[in-house]
Amino acid sequence: MGLDILEEKGVPLERQKFTWREMSGPPFSKLNDDAYTRVRTILMNGIESEALRFSHGCARMNKDLQLPLAKLRRIEQHQQTMVNWLNPPDQSPLETTIGFEQVAIEVTSSVAQSEPDPYLAQVYRFGMLEDFDHLYRYAALMDRVEGRDANDLLQGYTDIRAGRPTSVEHRAPEDELRTAYDRKTAEPLTKLNAGTIVAAEHQTHDFYMTVGPSYPDPIGRMLYAEIASIEEQHVTQYESIIDPNETWLEKWLMHEACEVYNYWSCVQGERNSRIKTIWERFLDYELGHLHFVMELMKKVERRDPKELLPTALPEPIRYESQREFVRKVLASEVDFRAIGTSFGRGRESQATLEYRKTLNADGSPSDLIAEGYRWSPGTELADRVRQEHREGRLQ
Repeated sequence: MGLDILEEKGVPLERQKFTWREMSGPPFSKLNDDAYTRVRTILMNGIESEALRFSHGCARMNKDLQLPLAKLRRIEQHQQTMVNWLNPPDQSPLETTIGFEQVAIEVTSSVAQSEPDPYLAQVYRFGMLEDFDHLYRYAALMDRVEGRDANDLLQGYTDIRAGRPTSVEHRAPEDELRTAYDRKTAEPLTKLNAGTIVAAEHQTHDFYMTVGPSYPDPIGRMLYAEIASIEEQHVTQYESIIDPNETWLEKWLMHEACEVYNYWSCVQGERNSRIKTIWERFLDYELGHLHFVMELMKKVERRDPKELLPTALPEPIRYESQREFVRKVLASEVDFRAIGTSFGRGRESQATLEYRKTLNADGSPSDLIAEGYRWSPGTELADRVRQEHREGRLQ
């Protein structure tokens, strides 16, 4: 049964407290916990990060909202700390990167299938195939530079195969904007989906921009730079589908609803009982935030927030392997390209072709790292050893 977010009021702000010890509690296990625990942790850190990003932007444009924004933002920052500190200290930046791409593939696939607007579902499928290729390129980096198998982290939920080649994903800005949903007619789920994916992609861009320069291998540094550029394109794409005519309070309300929806989705799928209690606690906190903003909207805009919110939340994000859906989209849409706000097979604008020609003039790091690469269990080295055993060259 869906959660009635209009009746469930959660925990009042004055009772939302933290200590340093609980904010920096024990992490999950990168190999023993289910891979979707990492997926949810990464996504929810991105959701909280987006909440802070929006809150600061809103505060800079709305003097009267600065104090209520500051009250919620302090709590959200502590929530983000507690979520982000679930990541284990023995998880390297490249391992976290593999996790980021698994988030992009699995969550975007779930969103694409639940999205009621056919055009926006196409937008999500288009972006998902590009992130699918990013995972393949980073897996090649992990195999060839570190001699390790990315599937140890993915736990077999997600394929490691080429998608739409990263080297052809570079597009001119005029081919990156999409048609926005209409704030007056869009389904609430459409707004929740858009908020979720914008948050995930923005966090991914920022993470690659942070860790990319510190990666020790030169080709790895270039790969992070190339894919960070695509992630910026993705943020541009996904934020453009959000109606810019929404008022600041309308956007704030939907941000809080999006956080409620995501924590509620996490509660449904979490197997780690300790971490599940965190999702349940923050679901109650976010319900408190939502009702706080609902009261503000009534006071400031003289509007009933119920006109924007669903009575019950839609079906949760499905934290389960999306392999069959991804394979189907890969087979039918990998050669799709974007021109303006539309998608089509093969054709591209002159602006994009010229932009890409300049950017790839010295070659593409993503092509270089994956040249001749094909994922095999245990890495390419293990595959060669098995082959030599079969041929009798090793005893």
